This record gives sequence, structure tokens and C-alpha cells, in this order.
Amino acid sequence: MARTRYVVAVDVGGTDMKAALVAGTPTEASFVTQRRRGTPRASDGPATAHAVVDAVVELVEELRAASDHPVEAVGVVVPGVVDDDRGLGVFSANLGWRDFPFRMLLGERTGVPVSFGHDVRAGGLAEHRLGAARGLTDAVIMPIGTGIAAALVLGGRLHSGGGYSGELGHVDVGHGDPCGCGQRGCVETRASSAAIARRYSARTGKQVDRAAAVAEAVRAGDPDAVVVWDEAVDALARGILVAATLLGPQAVVLGGGLALAGDLLLVPLRKRLEELIVFQRMPELRLAALGDGAGCLGAALMAIDAVGA
Repeated sequence: MARTRYVVAVDVGGTDMKAALVAGTPTEASFVTQRRRGTPRASDGPATAHAVVDAVVELVEELRAASDHPVEAVGVVVPGVVDDDRGLGVFSANLGWRDFPFRMLLGERTGVPVSFGHDVRAGGLAEHRLGAARGLTDAVIMPIGTGIAAALVLGGRLHSGGGYSGELGHVDVGHGDPCGCGQRGCVETRASSAAIARRYSARTGKQVDRAAAVAEAVRAGDPDAVVVWDEAVDALARGILVAATLLGPQAVVLGGGLALAGDLLLVPLRKRLEELIVFQRMPELRLAALGDGAGCLGAALMAIDAVGA
């Protein structure tokens, strides 16, 4: 039987940082205590990255002090392009760093082994081992929030593609709208939570800042909300179709804020995908099981893996 390890996990987001003391094994993990604080932001990338390192170290020390057991390792995950093998934050458009050596600096500051990776892939790891993708050999775990990305499980293993895999939010699905990434037609510009809120506000002149408000308007029969929602569903279905064509996943696990809409999302998305499918395997559509704690749990599993069973 695997020995229970005590690790600290930190999920660095664009707005806030979630941290937890976690007790677990490679196949089971649970929160002992949790913390949350704002993510340091600045216009200068390296300054922001150093501030994030400082904040992570503070959280680690705080959770160490709260633990009745020695902390054996730390797991940290961040957004953007991440080189897991070299422990680098390659690029973050929102937080501004490039090629920053997070793992090395955090290891020096904390004095314990540090696992470093991508937030979406970490959440996918947690859903694969502990949540809605458990038992699957081939799956796409897709959180839908401010942006859209995906964790790819292929042959029972998480696939990173050198840090570049899983950018389903930036697949061109043909609608032609410009995206902040520099392309046009991206899934993300129609189907992310932020895009749904933005497009409804622009269409109606009623300012909303959350896709949940648009979902409520859809339920109330608002025709403008229905148009925006249907266009989002179509873009999302076309993005999933690309994944089905290339990867043939058994299931697509939908997470993030938009998944909270439940059947309001799943029912029309399944119907639209069935209309688009020609020869591809129809993936089962599932809702993520671990909520906004998936990234932290995934970071913890990475740290537990690093110190061994």
C-alpha cells in the first residue's frame, strides 16, 4: 500500500492563487487545509514572476506551519505555456513572464522537491485519477472559463507536447471573429465564459460580466441570449469535433464556470455534435467532478509522484 504523503500545492491563476496542504497517495488525495490570496500583478514580466515566487513561498511556509506532518514536496502550477521538463514558465500573456525558471527558484527557496507544471494539465491529471475521467484511457478535459484550453489523456497518460498541446480554444472554427492570440475564428472568442458575457453585452447594451447571467437569460427566453448561447454551443461543438477527429477520445469532460450551466450546455452541445459527426467516434460528454479545486489537487499529485509511493 502506498504511504500517505503530505505536500503543499499551489495553483496560480490570473486573478488569485489557491493553495492547500494535501495528504495523499498517487491515486487518492484530500485537502487538509486551504488558503487563497490575490495573484501579484505588474506591467513588468520578471517583476511579476519574482512576486509570484515570493507569494508562493509565503503560502508554503504558512501551510507548513499549519501541518502536523513534515511537508515532503511542493507542487506549483501556472497558466500560459509551460515547459514541464525544464521547470520554466515559457510565456504568460496575462501575467507577463517569459522563460522564467520557477522550479529552480522555488526549490532553492523552499528547500524541498518542487514539481512545476501547467494549470489545465494539472486539473486534467486530477480529473483523470480522482474525478470524471477516472478509468478512461483517452479523454479530453476542457475547463471553460476566461479562456479555453484542454488536458489530453492519450493511452492512459497525460500528453504535454512540450508545453504546447491542448490549445483547443485556439482552433479556427470558421466564424471569422478576431482573437487576442492573433488568429481569427477561434473557439475561445465565441464559447469562453468571458466571450459569452462580452458578446451578449455588445448585442443588447446590457452590461453583464458573467456567462451565468446569460444562461439565466436563456432560461427566461431572452432571444438575444439564445442567439449568443447557440453560437457558443456551435463553436464549442466544432472544436470538440476537431478533437474527436484527431484523437478519438472516449469522453470530453467539461469544467470551469460554463459547465455549471449543466444540461443547458450539455443537451444542445450533444445535439449539435451529433449533427456534425460523420465518421468520428462520438465522445461521451461529462461534467467535471472536482470544481475549482482540480488544479490544486493535480499540483499535489505531481508533488506526490515526485517523492514516490
